Amino acid sequence: MVEGFRSPLAADALEGRFAIVTGGGTGIGAATARAIVDAGGTVAICGRRPEPIAAVADELGDRCFQRTCDVREPEQVGAFLDAVAERVDRVDILVNNAGGQFAAALEGTSLKGLRAIHRLNVDATWDVTTQVAERWMIPQRSGFVAFLGFSPRRGIPSVVPSSMARSALETFAAGIALEWSRYGIRAVCVSPGVIQTEGILQYGGQEVVDAFADQIPMRRAGTADEVAATIAFLSSDGAGYITGTTVVVDGGADAWGQGHEPPPLEA
Repeated sequence: MVEGFRSPLAADALEGRFAIVTGGGTGIGAATARAIVDAGGTVAICGRRPEPIAAVADELGDRCFQRTCDVREPEQVGAFLDAVAERVDRVDILVNNAGGQFAAALEGTSLKGLRAIHRLNVDATWDVTTQVAERWMIPQRSGFVAFLGFSPRRGIPSVVPSSMARSALETFAAGIALEWSRYGIRAVCVSPGVIQTEGILQYGGQEVVDAFADQIPMRRAGTADEVAATIAFLSSDGAGYITGTTVVVDGGADAWGQGHEPPPLEA
């Protein structure tokens, strides 16, 4: 673990900027909301469960607005954005952090399961992004959009449908750079590797996380703060010439590959 992590950003790096962070109640989403506020910005967070987002909003005070929203439901997304519009007249930053997956063998994943994963990770992200762009970023001729991808940037055993979905987000970021740079909108996919959060523990606990970390060149899991600081930097003017690409935050995992032997052949 990284002890005493401190953001390198100036306290006013995002002064006057307003951000939306989906899935902002836990893990990387909550850390990103804190990083944006610490850098001088204001944030609106949403999530399916009211308790986590309320806790983050209480911590951050009057520079954080929260509302329960399931991004898979267009009506709820619309209501959330309407509530944001009642408070501000511009949105400068969108962090598409909400997402999810379940662990299952490829041959044990149904078409219904695939569609459920893509509905959350691709369809909902498309809906939120296009709505935010059309309401604010295109008219104001500026904005930054972040997507959360995966590393390693290839099929990952047991979560292939989600790996596919996160690859689509890399293409989405590239597409925004191609079509919306004329509006002053930048987009980057941030692809974390093994990050120590409460979410990753559901895949087998700390023992499994530590085993994953042993296969990473830096020999440790990353932290949510490290990913959040990267997103906050990319949101700032310091990253003003970065768009349409993927930034990998994974301790070298993508460079190393899967880091373990392939499964044995079956007769």
